[in-house]
Amino acid sequence: MIKKLLIANRGEIALRVIRACKELGITSVAVFSEADKNALHSLFADESICIGKAESTESYLDPRQVISAAVITGADGIHPGYGFLAENPDFAEMCASHNIKFIGPDQNMIRTMGNKSEAKRIMKSSGIPVIPGSEGIITDEKEALLFAERIGFPVLIKATAGGGGKGMRLVREKKNFPEAFAMAQAEAQKAFNNPGVYIEKFIENPRHIEVQLLADSHGNIVAFPERECSIQRRHQKLVEESPSPVVNERLRDRLQKVAIKAARNIRYESAGTIEFLLDDERNFYFMEMNTRIQVEHPITETITGVDLVKEQIKIAMGEKLSCNQDEILTRGHAIECRINAEDPENNFAPSPGLIDGFHLPGGPGIRVDSHIYAGYTVPPHYDSLIAKLISWGNNRQEAIKRMSRALDEFIISGIKTTIPLHKTVMNDERFLKGNYNTSFLEAYSKGESA
Repeated sequence: MIKKLLIANRGEIALRVIRACKELGITSVAVFSEADKNALHSLFADESICIGKAESTESYLDPRQVISAAVITGADGIHPGYGFLAENPDFAEMCASHNIKFIGPDQNMIRTMGNKSEAKRIMKSSGIPVIPGSEGIITDEKEALLFAERIGFPVLIKATAGGGGKGMRLVREKKNFPEAFAMAQAEAQKAFNNPGVYIEKFIENPRHIEVQLLADSHGNIVAFPERECSIQRRHQKLVEESPSPVVNERLRDRLQKVAIKAARNIRYESAGTIEFLLDDERNFYFMEMNTRIQVEHPITETITGVDLVKEQIKIAMGEKLSCNQDEILTRGHAIECRINAEDPENNFAPSPGLIDGFHLPGGPGIRVDSHIYAGYTVPPHYDSLIAKLISWGNNRQEAIKRMSRALDEFIISGIKTTIPLHKTVMNDERFLKGNYNTSFLEAYSKGESA
């Protein structure tokens, strides 16, 4: 059993894990940088400890600092949240070498699934549909170009250790390939200290669909109703909903069975997510697997009543899942809007600074996961996510209406946020009809109306 859990993260996800710890009777330890000394996660945890300077490379991204904090405080478990060290296999290995339980799969699983080309190869060998692409990393530009011509343009050049759109380039014509290939390698090296890239066929205007999984050490695996994550900018999600407006029961059953098969074939343990691309013909293809809790996990919790973070922690302690597949029942519809400290009217430029006015929305069917407050200064050093607004309704229409109402009530002044953009999305005819894909925000990003 884990008695004291250190949360190797910040912001709303750190608060989310602290809440799970309190309900499980586990002592929580928050780590914070010098920029986060007044952050709520450091105040709400049972214990807190500073781990370095404001720059994430000298605090939240420094495995030695985090491990030292765990040793000093006597923590016997570490929850990495998402981002930072959550999918760093070396960090998971360091935890194991210090007899600290890492809340997630083991380092070998993280390393294998984190290598996008290797993960794709494994899924293909298991009979899981995959997007046509290279079998592994391609280092030679000429070889890469020949392969791109063979599968046909447009193609995506993708960092094998990538995420969040970094190290990714879309190439529509042969003449643009050499420059894009070099840029993708350079960006991958800078972002992940790994220049490896692979080539993948680009599917025009797909929908981004993902399946949440829980798998314990006793061989039990369950899959949850899909999440639709197609409204994105720069390959980062902005709006998610569950269930998807275009997935029927037959397709849902296929998605869940494939996701469970994939997890079982690789002997996965912990919470994880299989991400797919869905084309116009409702064919789906494996894209990647995330070996951590997802930002958008609250919408799954909202429609099923299952606490995914608590389940994740209990799995790490060797417990069996608290539910089987037949017990996962879906009720209603949920939507999540990611509120970022960004200016959508200025190409989503970051907008850190002092929040001088703040009011949370409420009422039936509304949940807010956030770490900000009036008088809080959003630091410029980290991801721009400052809140997640979740609405629930008996059906999709009610969930949209409640989200629109909550967005009107949500007041954050002193900085720019994505709240105005979300209001536009909730009133867009295409969104209302469920008729959208991953290119939905392209027009808006160019300064046009969504």
